[in-house]
Amino acid sequence: MEISKLGEFGLIDHLTQDIKNKNSSTRYGVGDDCAVLHYPDSEVLVTSDMLMEGVHFDLTYIDLEHLGYKAATVNISDIFAMNGTPRQLIVSIALSKRFNVEDMEAFYTGLKAACDRWGVDIVGGDTTSSYTGLAISITCVGEARKEKIVYRNGAQETDLICVTGDLGAAYMGLQLLEREKSVYYQQVEEAQKKGDKAALKELQNFQPDFAGKEYLLQRQLQPEARGDMIEKLREMNIRPTAMMDISDGLSSELLHICKQSNCGCRIYENKLPIDYQTAVMAEEFNMNLSTCALNGGEDYELLFTVPIGDHEKLENMDGIRQIGYITKPSLGCMLITRDDQEFELRAQGWNPLK
Repeated sequence: MEISKLGEFGLIDHLTQDIKNKNSSTRYGVGDDCAVLHYPDSEVLVTSDMLMEGVHFDLTYIDLEHLGYKAATVNISDIFAMNGTPRQLIVSIALSKRFNVEDMEAFYTGLKAACDRWGVDIVGGDTTSSYTGLAISITCVGEARKEKIVYRNGAQETDLICVTGDLGAAYMGLQLLEREKSVYYQQVEEAQKKGDKAALKELQNFQPDFAGKEYLLQRQLQPEARGDMIEKLREMNIRPTAMMDISDGLSSELLHICKQSNCGCRIYENKLPIDYQTAVMAEEFNMNLSTCALNGGEDYELLFTVPIGDHEKLENMDGIRQIGYITKPSLGCMLITRDDQEFELRAQGWNPLK
């Protein structure tokens, strides 16, 4: 169905008619000029992200349902990175005439799945037209007790540096998708040059063979916010001194923490957590595995520092790896290689303005 037949408010009603609020802080959600939220005993956390077609996502290889899930997740992850609890989501979309109602239904299916995963209410937003492709702007609202909030500027000398999960898989998933996209368009171009209509028709059903690489694709197309690890840290009575989620790459995020905390760091190459599929794919692409883990981005794992006294607690926790420690600022930010050489850590992760 054409979106213009429903109109803006008709489309909003259609997409949000089955949304039911789950949080007591949501006094009023979709349906009026503003959502009404109530937080009497906690601080309000607010984060916002824009996702632009051609910059942050490519509809050649991500469908709208996965895009909706990912768009919600990247914002929810920011709330967890402040040691908070996500509560509400505001969704604004600008779309061109090539999209129809069914496309937006698929987007909202993914969006709602991510919100249901973490008990988040969709409480409003905006829709408008676009002449340059799909644009998505999402704001997530969360809460945290004042004394529980974790900022980037709290790391102290001798603190341990930790990460959840593994690194580099999302980046290698992107490389895999980009390669298969290139192969597809090369075949299309060759068929067009030859005027081979049969080949062009067959290419409409082009499906790359991703067997054995499913984990990499999932990490790129459907990342998960690490609210589960936040809950584990709370259960173990561990409060990070500084924390970020890894969206732009470990090196970039760690340098942010060091700059804002006025400290240095030492991290060890042999401590970086890397999945087997990531290692295999890096070898296939002839890429340096540690470079991928340090600079890849879009892992949405948590990078955090904790007092050295929490070492034993962390040793018994699955899914968390200690990769180094915080030092005096005069010692700089250094990577210790497997053969004990020291190199200055550089921010080589994703830069959305390039």
